[in-house]
Amino acid sequence: MIVDLNSKIIGKGGAPLVILHGLFGMGDNWGSHARVWAKLGFEVHLLDMRNHGSSPHTSSHTYEDMAEDIKLYVESNLRKHRSIMWIGHSMGGKALMEFSVKYPDYIEKMVIVDIGPKSYPVQHGHIIEAMHTLNFERITSRAEADRALEMLIPEWGLRQFILKNIKWKNDKKLGWRFNLPIIEAQIGRIGKGLAVDKCFVGSVLFIRGMQSEYILDQDWAGIMHHFPLAQLESIPDAGHWVHAEKPIAFLDSLKGFLII
Repeated sequence: MIVDLNSKIIGKGGAPLVILHGLFGMGDNWGSHARVWAKLGFEVHLLDMRNHGSSPHTSSHTYEDMAEDIKLYVESNLRKHRSIMWIGHSMGGKALMEFSVKYPDYIEKMVIVDIGPKSYPVQHGHIIEAMHTLNFERITSRAEADRALEMLIPEWGLRQFILKNIKWKNDKKLGWRFNLPIIEAQIGRIGKGLAVDKCFVGSVLFIRGMQSEYILDQDWAGIMHHFPLAQLESIPDAGHWVHAEKPIAFLDSLKGFLII
């Protein structure tokens, strides 16, 4: 089932730039970057992917379905535009790769952040286990949730990223914004690789954090197989969340690619 994705638009009237977040994220995570791009003249569309943010929850979480969600958003909101720029991080990057090989005419340029087209082993199991330890019958604030997760997720930045997904539900209890049961049940699909015969012959920039292991030197041949015009930017002292850890270096890398 295709879903109508929630979005926030920052800036009006410029060339569209669509940003797709990663697993357990939401469009709002990219707000500071979006404001910078809006000042540079872009109309920035921050999408919530299915089962995340304020987008609908559904029983499926595949890249094929996500690509169709993105297509629906474009046809509903960006049909008049002939040139669309894209950024996708991690899961959002995987979804963008799937979208690009199916609907290349919708892409002027795209940036894939710290993820490749290869298959990845199941990740984030310890984060999901930590989430299950929160008892929302008793926890009444993010501060309490933070203290409860501190031993299991000691990295402050990662913990705050996860805690942004706690919200008040209709029953006046806190709960997760994302669809944790479906994401957990289908977590294996999130590491799925791009089919070997799929290819996008267009302008693509891959950005990796040098402290991340998601894009390794030996992965480049596989990337070029699917994206023969790809370029690579490597940002020192940055991990998987390179845009949050090194925002200035990240923006500088994108400016030379997206702005003609």
